[in-house]
Amino acid sequence: MNLDKYGIKNSLVNHQLSVDEIQKIIVSNKQGQIVNSGALAINTGKFTGRSPKDRYVVRDTITEKLVWWGDVNIGFNDTSFDSLYKKLTDYLSNKDLYVRDNYVCSLDDYRVNIRTICELPSSDFFTNNMFLRIKKDQISSFKEDWLLINAPNFLANPKIDKTRSENFSIINFSTKVIIIGGTGYTGEIKKAIFSILNFMLPIYKNVLPMHCSSNVGIDGDTSIFFGLSGTGKTTLSADPNRKLIGDDEHGWSEDNKIFNFEGGCYAKVINLNKENEPDIFNAIKSGALLENVIIGKNKKVDYSDTSITQNTRVSYPIHHINNIKSPSVGDNPTNIFFLTADAFGVLPPISKLNPSQAAYHFISGYTSKVAGTEAGVIDPEPSFSACFGAPFMPLHPTKYAEMLINKMKQNNVTVWLVNTGWTGGSYGIGKRMELKYTRAMINSAMNGELENANKDNYHIHSVFNLMQPRICPNVPTSVLSPRKTWNNDTKFYRIAYDLADSFKKNFEKFESSSNEEIMRGAPNSKK
Repeated sequence: MNLDKYGIKNSLVNHQLSVDEIQKIIVSNKQGQIVNSGALAINTGKFTGRSPKDRYVVRDTITEKLVWWGDVNIGFNDTSFDSLYKKLTDYLSNKDLYVRDNYVCSLDDYRVNIRTICELPSSDFFTNNMFLRIKKDQISSFKEDWLLINAPNFLANPKIDKTRSENFSIINFSTKVIIIGGTGYTGEIKKAIFSILNFMLPIYKNVLPMHCSSNVGIDGDTSIFFGLSGTGKTTLSADPNRKLIGDDEHGWSEDNKIFNFEGGCYAKVINLNKENEPDIFNAIKSGALLENVIIGKNKKVDYSDTSITQNTRVSYPIHHINNIKSPSVGDNPTNIFFLTADAFGVLPPISKLNPSQAAYHFISGYTSKVAGTEAGVIDPEPSFSACFGAPFMPLHPTKYAEMLINKMKQNNVTVWLVNTGWTGGSYGIGKRMELKYTRAMINSAMNGELENANKDNYHIHSVFNLMQPRICPNVPTSVLSPRKTWNNDTKFYRIAYDLADSFKKNFEKFESSSNEEIMRGAPNSKK
């Protein structure tokens, strides 16, 4: 293979290498090491997370009137893109490169073929883990729909190249090309592909793309888990009693199928242990890729050590999880869970949402930042990301919300808000909700015990108007009411109303595009 048609000249192309072949190259180049579980561990360098302010979309005739331009989707000039692309491909010429042909979307009707050209073998390793793998007999006939070029060691010149920084991730819908440079964080690769699906599928296929995990029970009931990083999306969907469809990105089709976009999982491993998260722990074996972890004696990983970053990660092919749905497709969902890590401890551990509340909370996409999760964060801060994934959503959030409302109504889906955050007080005073209780509440919702309970089992949260159960099997009743866990009503209500005001302030930018039904889902104001 040569890459001349992409403007890359005289490169030694390593095409479709096996996992063992890539791993040997990485280890021999001293770019990673094998830990005691057999997994490969690397360091991603300066960047250990995404850089959303350095993500751009080229403004052209396709995107100009459709993209939700602003701080989330930053416009980029097509002439500047072409110039930067030329500099990038010149830089990659005469180098050893790693090319892989994969695809995304596990339903053939929506399949998108992706060719990746990577400067580093570890990036190639990641794409092999995360995207759907083609068969050997399909390699020769493969034709890409999209091209992604990734060069962590190539730095842009902001003054000349019109970028904000030396690093960048730029999507061009006209040429169907993505270029990423200046960052070794592999998550940029998967989120760039997620972004193009979030644009194309709603417009051209009437598919709702979702930043969620999904699993299915023995009776075929599908559940969906929305949530931002750190809320437990991957952990809660990896249930030994249910088959995993996928852990992060899915589509909801016109014929009510839930299908995984990816062929792997990308999980946070901070404080990972076998007792609480056995499926993820056991998936970290040969073929898995650990990022930015600390390795101790006997090459054992210390998952509690966050001296490099709190965002320690592992990627692995989905078949590393024993209990998976194959193919990665489920039927119309029965339950949807919005996961939030409320560091203020005022939201119920589980509550039932009506359609208005579901739309409002979906558009809000609330969780919290706490000390250590981001530079400069000392006290808990409310954090909102529209549709639980704003950095990857090119269209206006109300577009996705309206699609969700219609699907919920058409299919009689029950939506739950689950607080995996703090109870008994805010961060620093209360404690994190125990995983065993969260699992018990979710199981009771999925098996119908909460849905079919007498209405007297619910009372209304006086600030957020949420239906919170009084009783749930295997959960102490004292846990179910956040107010009662505080033992200080005055302080509880003050903080609850402060959070409600944060919701309303954040929602101001959506009010002009939201109908009356959505606005009815808002919390109460201070009295």
